[in-house]
Amino acid sequence: MPDDRPVLFFDSGMGGLSVLAEARRLLPQMPVVYVADNGYFPYGTRTEAEIATRVPVLLGRLAERYHPRLIVIACNTASTIALAHVRAALDLPVVGTVPAIKPAAALSQKRVIGVLGTEATVRQPYVDNLSAEFGADCTVLRYGSARLVELAEAKLRGAPPPVDAAKAYRAILDGLIGQPEGELMDVVVLACTHFPLVAEELAEAAPQPLHFVDGAAGISRRIAHLTQDQSWPAHPGAGVMLLTAPMEVSPEMRANLAAFGLEDIAWL
Repeated sequence: MPDDRPVLFFDSGMGGLSVLAEARRLLPQMPVVYVADNGYFPYGTRTEAEIATRVPVLLGRLAERYHPRLIVIACNTASTIALAHVRAALDLPVVGTVPAIKPAAALSQKRVIGVLGTEATVRQPYVDNLSAEFGADCTVLRYGSARLVELAEAKLRGAPPPVDAAKAYRAILDGLIGQPEGELMDVVVLACTHFPLVAEELAEAAPQPLHFVDGAAGISRRIAHLTQDQSWPAHPGAGVMLLTAPMEVSPEMRANLAAFGLEDIAWL
């Protein structure tokens, strides 16, 4: 019999849509519930204790409500802080999101890579461990930007770009390039799932050739591996977009969500 259980994607906002898009390309019949914790957005400026407390409790409630076959924490900040807590609390597979330092180090010719994430993500010991394991011969520069999260979120909500958008993107990249050896940097890890949504804008603002990498493809392959022996419905139906707090949903935002297969909008 077809298995109608969804895959539940979770993020603080719209950033996890970059992961969902890649997963849908690999698994087009996948039923989806996407949860944006807009009531607690943005995670990148929260403390580790706040995130480690909130995320397992919230995902526990969502698991009881939707009975997902697995959960994808499509958020670097939540994954680096709360993934172990969630896995300990729930009796189902949980896929996390980690900075794509391994593929970045493999691509870099200059052996200088940047990690562009939220302030909470870039300061995590997890980033130290990944850098030591996969980029030991690289200089790894880090920069945390709440502004870039805001720009990506606004884009998905259908807001017009600010008049100083190009200047803002350049200033964010200067946070990496302005560091010692930054002029040699040739690969940038987009260590927040929001950031691939504005990768084109970043590339246009870059003063030097940069290759941007993220972890969406690897996450999608992991989802496919964990569900390889499971069946999918022939017609999965419209995906559900679930918000944790009231917010205005503009026609532009509805159209953007529909492009990701999320046609039903609900509130927790």
